[in-house]
Amino acid sequence: MNAREYFRPFTDPEEFERIIEKDTVTEMWRDCLRDYADREAIVFRDTACTYEELERDAAAFRAVLLQQIDGGRVGILCANSYDFVKAFIAVTTLGMTAVILPAHLDARSVFGCCMRFQLDALVYQPELDSQLDIVREKLDDLPIIDITAETLDSAEMRDCDAKTPCVMMFTGGTTGKSKCALLSNGAVMQGTVNGCYGVWNVFHQRYLLILPLSHVFGLIRNLMTALYTGSTLLICDNNKNMFRDIKSFKPTVLVMVPALAEMSLSLSKQFGRNMLGDDLKTIICGAAAVAPYLIEEYDKLGIKLLQGYGLTESANLVSGNPLSVEHPDSIGYPYPNQELKIVDGELWLRGKNMMDGYVGGDENGFDEEGWFHTGDLVRQDESGLLYITGRIKEIIVLSNGENISPAELEGHFNALPFIQDSQVFETVTDGGRHILALEVVPRQTVLAKLPVEDPKRFIIGELEKVNQSLPSFQRVTRITVRDSDFARSPSMKIVRYKNDKK
Repeated sequence: MNAREYFRPFTDPEEFERIIEKDTVTEMWRDCLRDYADREAIVFRDTACTYEELERDAAAFRAVLLQQIDGGRVGILCANSYDFVKAFIAVTTLGMTAVILPAHLDARSVFGCCMRFQLDALVYQPELDSQLDIVREKLDDLPIIDITAETLDSAEMRDCDAKTPCVMMFTGGTTGKSKCALLSNGAVMQGTVNGCYGVWNVFHQRYLLILPLSHVFGLIRNLMTALYTGSTLLICDNNKNMFRDIKSFKPTVLVMVPALAEMSLSLSKQFGRNMLGDDLKTIICGAAAVAPYLIEEYDKLGIKLLQGYGLTESANLVSGNPLSVEHPDSIGYPYPNQELKIVDGELWLRGKNMMDGYVGGDENGFDEEGWFHTGDLVRQDESGLLYITGRIKEIIVLSNGENISPAELEGHFNALPFIQDSQVFETVTDGGRHILALEVVPRQTVLAKLPVEDPKRFIIGELEKVNQSLPSFQRVTRITVRDSDFARSPSMKIVRYKNDKK
């Protein structure tokens, strides 16, 4: 079965036929201008622009770029903003490679990236000027281009092909040193088109951007899929204003990580459904495990929360679940134009959506046959749905030789509606004995409604019931209820404890 056909029943038939693959960002952008020229594309700080107006600004900046360089790698040091979008469109539609530098990098890190990735130019926002001090001192031959630079000239887009390098992005680095993945135009466009599958009405929506554009989830699923579908994107430049922006903009789609979806649900339960706006129909959720509780509770509010799975190395999107209510523990069906293989429980990938490799001194990332080993443990059922069961690097090997997947165990405990997050880890007692321990963060909005006198004692009792239902070698010895959240990475994933932490 063609993987595309998995998603046909979940999209309006006419819209499904409009989901057409593109080879390059230039090809996509030309089609956007043909089909959506007068439609509103970007809203930022109370200023809106159409697709045609965005292209006018991008064309002018293409001319600015060509005054300095004729190709190569262009660093983009911009916060979430209209400036970022203009720079990204300009660079990629010239067939150059956009190297996305997170806006929070300090001056030493910016200099290091310029050297490590051999940039041919660096585009920056004036607000971030102080982060270029070392670059200006040590790389006086590197063109440094102000994104606000103006010209009366304009430059046409350039044709390229699917293999042309498009973007370089840092991986999350949650299990070690952050790497930089190189994605071709073909990979970026496959990820962009994959974002259209599994949503009933995908064209002409209203998106709010709250994820960083330096993260692949924000760039591909939030920005690029919004543009591909002729949608309008409101860029929230300060997440503290998120609910104010929701009230005024009335988005129909939100792209979120689970921690943000959890917070939004909690506030909606406290202050009413309209915290998320009456127009919101869909939440796209990923970058970390999604609790079934979130799917069920948003469904009660009339909002479909769709979870999926992806990596920076796969241009964000590997699978998506249009059946989230029916199968809330699944990461969904695999997207088209990729091969999947499960070897000793680990998911291996290759296909159009995959990166060309790591750059800047890192290993290639693929084996001799071109397979990328994800490090994620999965299973696939007879219908084709995928399920995450853990990560290889997180596997705990007990003294009796049994292998424990923390993520698998956490799934059992997280099924309790009053558990927001949990972490299973190995630790050593004062007597030197290695044990499995569990820490949990309770979901206070649910807990507050339970008629219990001692919430902590109640939680531990219910967790112990789950614990006793597990095979003896999987049971935890110590349970702790936390009063605060776990430490989190910039992409809001839980930072895992190292073995023997406590």
